[in-house]
Amino acid sequence: MTPPPPAPQLLGPLLAQLRLARGWSQLRLAAELCAASGVPTLSRHEVSRWERQLRVPGEFWLGWLAVVLAVPLDLLADAAARTRRLGPPPSFGGSRSRAALLALAQRWLVDPRAALLPGAPARAADDPGDAETCPAGSGQPADDRDRPVGSGAPPRVPARPAAPVVADRPGPRPARPRARPVRLAELRRLDDLAGGADLAGLGAYRLGRAVRALAGSGPAARRRLLPELAGSAQLAGWLAADAGDAAGALDAYRLALRAAATAGDPAFAGHVLGSASHLLAGVGDPEGALVLARTAYAGARPWATPGLRALLLHRVALAAATGGRAGAARQALEAARRVTDTPEPGREPPWLYWLDGLELAAMTGRTLVALGRPRPAEAPLHAVRQPGRPRTSAIYGGWLARGYLQLGEVERACAVAGEALLDAVRAGSPRALGHLAEVRRRLAGHGGEPAVRRYRALVATAGPYLPRPGPPPGPGGRRGPATRAARRAPGGATGASPTG
Repeated sequence: MTPPPPAPQLLGPLLAQLRLARGWSQLRLAAELCAASGVPTLSRHEVSRWERQLRVPGEFWLGWLAVVLAVPLDLLADAAARTRRLGPPPSFGGSRSRAALLALAQRWLVDPRAALLPGAPARAADDPGDAETCPAGSGQPADDRDRPVGSGAPPRVPARPAAPVVADRPGPRPARPRARPVRLAELRRLDDLAGGADLAGLGAYRLGRAVRALAGSGPAARRRLLPELAGSAQLAGWLAADAGDAAGALDAYRLALRAAATAGDPAFAGHVLGSASHLLAGVGDPEGALVLARTAYAGARPWATPGLRALLLHRVALAAATGGRAGAARQALEAARRVTDTPEPGREPPWLYWLDGLELAAMTGRTLVALGRPRPAEAPLHAVRQPGRPRTSAIYGGWLARGYLQLGEVERACAVAGEALLDAVRAGSPRALGHLAEVRRRLAGHGGEPAVRRYRALVATAGPYLPRPGPPPGPGGRRGPATRAARRAPGGATGASPTG
């Protein structure tokens, strides 16, 4: 049995829908509330905060909202209670980013093909060429191949050497050849080999270029550039999450969701929300993760390939398991197994190139560990840890070490955790270190064992080489230009690798 669709709406999107159904602006709703309640101090800014879920109105304003919008009070009260149950603001400081993404996700679910990026026209119904020839996230718009990376490109992107300058030659100095841009598909493949600490700046830089290209284009070009923006924002969010910048990643995912929906690609929009769910599950926010995962699956399912449906069901399973909802997690795992055992070659979109049977089995394994069933998870978590995939080995190694600790096999847990620590250093992935931090916490009760002392000594030795979490540096060591550009992106958004 597949997981049910998300529960009834959260309050923010519900208020927005009720307001728009009457054709009212936020200013008009504020004025109606002031007139009805006799309190003249409510402004449209407070209505905006409610709709973005930065605040939840109390009983007084819920009562007057029910009167003005002509809806039952219980409907609004239930939605408000559901919004409050999402829990306290996240510890990583991304409460505003999280709330805004949750509200936007609920709005997207109402119409997964709606234009959510103001000023950027959606793909016309009689124009079949855009989505099929350049799906969101493909990174293959025709004019991208000829646009150069600016002179401030981050390191590790090889450029052709500049032509030598001959001092005694008359005339102007020869121009320095410009570097070929790194295509989106290439950056995804680089993400297989290196972590966010090395690539997040490049992802942010590429996103900034996509934002600027869209802002300076006409209607026809904007339809063509929307998939590029969606793919760039999703990958920038993934890389920022791997670099430990959770709030920046959620901002990028919000922009990616707007662009994918406006481009008419609900499948990629679901993938974006699935990526955001994976991030929230990893930073200790299982309730938010479950809302996003179920929303992603419900909204994208009619357009999703078997592999994408399986992936989104695994997002639901992990969020449910980490939140202590064992029944929902087992239900989602069984549904994912029935969807497909191995994605069929050629049927999956190019941005899911990394998803195969081995990866799906490892995803099942980590969910089983989260459910306290480590023994059946041992084989798939071992199998996915292969040479040449340091981050994959580090992340799943952390889950395997946790499984061994559940079994009481401390020495094996320390051995696997030590290998995962070295893989995290090789990958440059602060996210992988987050999984190992949980292992260290669970080893606290075994401090007297020799294996634990050896592992702690290894951690201390590796300390200077560990990747540091935080916002990605941009060219020249500054924060990536995409951070600034994305904050000016249409719609107000502020600024994939084989590890699920």
